[in-house]
Amino acid sequence: MKTTNLLKSAACLLVFLIPASPLFSQSIQDTTYWTTSGQATLNFSQVSLSNWVSGGNSSVSGIGNFDFNALYQKGRLQWDNTLKTGYGLMKEGEKQVVKNEDKLEINSKLGIETNIEKLLYSSFINFQTQFAPGYKYPNTTDKISDFLAPAYLTLAAGLDYQPSESFSLFFTPLSAKFTFVTDESLSNAGAFGVEPGEQVRAELGATAKTEYKATVLPNVDLSTSLSLFSNYFNNPQNIDVDWDVTLNMKINDYLSANFSTNLIYDHDVLIPIDDQGNTGRRIQLKQVLGVGFSYKF
Repeated sequence: MKTTNLLKSAACLLVFLIPASPLFSQSIQDTTYWTTSGQATLNFSQVSLSNWVSGGNSSVSGIGNFDFNALYQKGRLQWDNTLKTGYGLMKEGEKQVVKNEDKLEINSKLGIETNIEKLLYSSFINFQTQFAPGYKYPNTTDKISDFLAPAYLTLAAGLDYQPSESFSLFFTPLSAKFTFVTDESLSNAGAFGVEPGEQVRAELGATAKTEYKATVLPNVDLSTSLSLFSNYFNNPQNIDVDWDVTLNMKINDYLSANFSTNLIYDHDVLIPIDDQGNTGRRIQLKQVLGVGFSYKF
């Protein structure tokens, strides 16, 4: 399917997604039905070596995260909004400072209860990108990523099954996914699945997303989300996967430990696999373990 046709389909979907009801507009002005929460964390690690016969390098790293959630509930209406951000730097020995964490994600999901218990008509918007340029270190001349390069926008409308406050399962046979590469050099190279010279790739397909949150042990919270996307018009059997798992362990009111993993597979994204310029399809995996300051509100 041509990009223009996909854009038209997505525009129609977006019209459905935008809540234009006057009743809704009046309702969201009432703060009585809003519940907000958030968490800010700052994790550090440091290794200092002097005349250490076993070898190794001194290093220091820090990662900051800020998450915010705003939930609106009134009658049959439910509107859940989340912001997830993170940024981190690391320096090892005499080497240059490098980035070890960089994320910006915004989610908004609107649901209206159906006549079937625990089932909602639902629509959601997901946007993901990063804050700063990324490099394949030690090369800091040629960028491999940047702000809005890539950026991912997913629009979807379907059914959301919520048997409890901890679990939800969303499915739609009609969703639109856009990949943006606004950096000229990356766009010209056809990075992240866009056609060389193009800045946008549009896909139409099916989306499934499941979320689970629970307190698994005293002072230990688990949250996980799994998103799946199949492009109807280009190898629909190759499913895009985005899976997050986070464990937050509270030590006291201001100290905490956390562990997170993020697994991504996108069939359209080719990963550099050597220094000769060869690329291939690979599973992307990130793991972060940190201990530091934490503040919940």
